[in-house]
Parts: sequence; C-alpha cells; structure tokens
Amino acid sequence: MKKVNPEHVERVIEMANKSPFLNHMGIRMEEMRDGYARSVMPVGNLLNAFGGIHGGAYAALLDNVTYWALYCSVEEGMGYTTIDLTVSDLRSTKAGTVVCEGRVIKHGRTISLTEAEVRDESGRLLAHATSKLFASPTIQPISAAVEATGSDPLPPKFIEVD
Repeated sequence: MKKVNPEHVERVIEMANKSPFLNHMGIRMEEMRDGYARSVMPVGNLLNAFGGIHGGAYAALLDNVTYWALYCSVEEGMGYTTIDLTVSDLRSTKAGTVVCEGRVIKHGRTISLTEAEVRDESGRLLAHATSKLFASPTIQPISAAVEATGSDPLPPKFIEVD
C-alpha cells in the first residue's frame, strides 16, 4: 500500500513558500496532506481603497489552497491547473492574519472539485470558494516548480507501507 511521503510534502511546502507571488501576497503554506491544505495570509498591505481586504487577495489565497489541497491525491508525475474558481466574498476584514483551509470534494481521473474557506483569527467565515482543476502529465508538473525555484530534486512522492 502507498502513502504520501512526509519528507516529500515538507519539501514541497518549502518550495511553494519560495514562490515570488506567494511572497508578494504574504501567503505561507503551513500544512498539506491527502485531500487537505492550509495557508495563512497577513491582511496588512492587502487593503482596498475602502480600508477592507481586497477581494482579489481572498481569490489568490483560495486558488492557492484549493490547488495544494489536491496535490497529495494526484499521481506522481501528473500536473494540474485550475479550470475555474468561484469565490464568495462574505465579509471583509481590516487587520490581522486570515487562515485558509481547503479540501478535495471529488477527485476524478482528469477533473477534480475542491473547496476552501477563509476565516479570521476569531474563526468568522470571510470567504468561500469552489474550484475545478484539470490534471494532465503535460500541465505544470512539480518538476517545473523544482526547476523554477532552483530547488534540489524531491524525494519520491509516495512510499510503500505494510
């Protein structure tokens, strides 16, 4: 039986956190496991002209977390990309750090459905999204991220267990 290699996951989190875009947004991936991902984002510099967090910041965070929630469910060597992202901005916030948790709802051979929620530090729901993702060995394989970030080769994604 195969299970996700914890060393691989740790290295992927480190690599993802090197992303220039995530660094620009202040997004930090904290956890990833089969069917789940969690990231945090400080609100500080992401305010709109009205003093609340910009809806695009929610969308970027939600897209990132729904993507990584699927990662451990996809076979090694497969890549995938977002087909669509439907975001509901439910409440604004002006300060602090928001937490985003994503889950796989349905994992198919080529199309998967995920969802994620953004909450403030007190647990209030701020935004929700669903996302469909398309998987193919020719789309964004993890090897492309290894190359783009100048990371060392990753250990195997899966390990055999008894």
